[in-house]
Amino acid sequence: MAPRNPNSEKILDFVVNKGNGIKGLVDTGIESVPDLYILPIEERLLPNNILPYDSIPVIDVSNWDDPKVKESICDAAGKWGFFQIINHGVPLHVLDAVKEAAHRFFGLPYEERNKYWAGNSPTDTVTLKTSFVPLAEAVLEWKDYLSFRCSPRDLESFPLWPPVCRDEVVEYMESAKSVIRKLLEVLLEGLKVKQIDKAREYTLMGSPIVNLMYYPHCPNPDFTAGVRPHSDISTLTVLLQDDNGGLYVRATENDSWIHVLPINGALVINIGDILQIMSNDRYKSIEHRVVAKRSKDRVSVPIFVNPGPDAVFGPLPEVLESGEQPLYKEVVFSDYFKYFFSKKHDGKKSMDFARI
Repeated sequence: MAPRNPNSEKILDFVVNKGNGIKGLVDTGIESVPDLYILPIEERLLPNNILPYDSIPVIDVSNWDDPKVKESICDAAGKWGFFQIINHGVPLHVLDAVKEAAHRFFGLPYEERNKYWAGNSPTDTVTLKTSFVPLAEAVLEWKDYLSFRCSPRDLESFPLWPPVCRDEVVEYMESAKSVIRKLLEVLLEGLKVKQIDKAREYTLMGSPIVNLMYYPHCPNPDFTAGVRPHSDISTLTVLLQDDNGGLYVRATENDSWIHVLPINGALVINIGDILQIMSNDRYKSIEHRVVAKRSKDRVSVPIFVNPGPDAVFGPLPEVLESGEQPLYKEVVFSDYFKYFFSKKHDGKKSMDFARI
């Protein structure tokens, strides 16, 4: 990575080392995007690369046992890697409350937010961070996020979590558990898996993470990335977005993108790398990106449904039983996780770590 200019070093120190985040930088009243956040032209999302009439599937899951619902979910996982679900059973007031909680946390004074900055937090189960891996990135992402580890053992640290948002995060996670379970049952049934036992449950969903993502208003969002193109390393991701929009999914056409239009009460589901590997490419983890807004602060709340840290995953035996050759080797999730977070977001290149 080329050396940064002195002004970028100064901003990096303010945003990262001093723990102000992009929120703190925006609060200084900046009127233009600093060089540290300006993408090269070839990496920006240009209007002619957005497909205006395409959309990802929207699936009504009010009856999970309906064969047509199951077929729609599996088809969407294979073709699109992304879909929205409605009538999923998570109460609207729970969804609204966790979005409001995100705004509340990021509305706290610097001194209160900074208590949870990575390295300051009273527990490693909750950390406030900025961008993605800022010290490995030539251009930073225009976002801060508060990350909660939410396994049963992690929840023992609940009293140390920020009081302005901890109840809402836990209620959201608890309310979404049955939806996550149903989704995984349907998707694995599509791979000829008859039952999710305790061992497989740990491999699929042993260490969930909930993030409160915050994208403050940006003087020129077209120059920046809220999140650069990437696929998730989760088994699957359950995303709650607000009504501002800004999430784009890679289309099947070359370098084209589809805007995921917000639907009130809907949850956006995307397949993660783990499930693509376990399905031996039957299901697809698809690149996506986020663009901030010019005049509004955007929040979203993903649940990353991750394997347990020491879980070993690879193509499922049920997928390979007909003699199909595995495309991936078996990998320990913690090794994959560390590799993903050792570099900037770079599309789907992380999957090479597991590829044969």
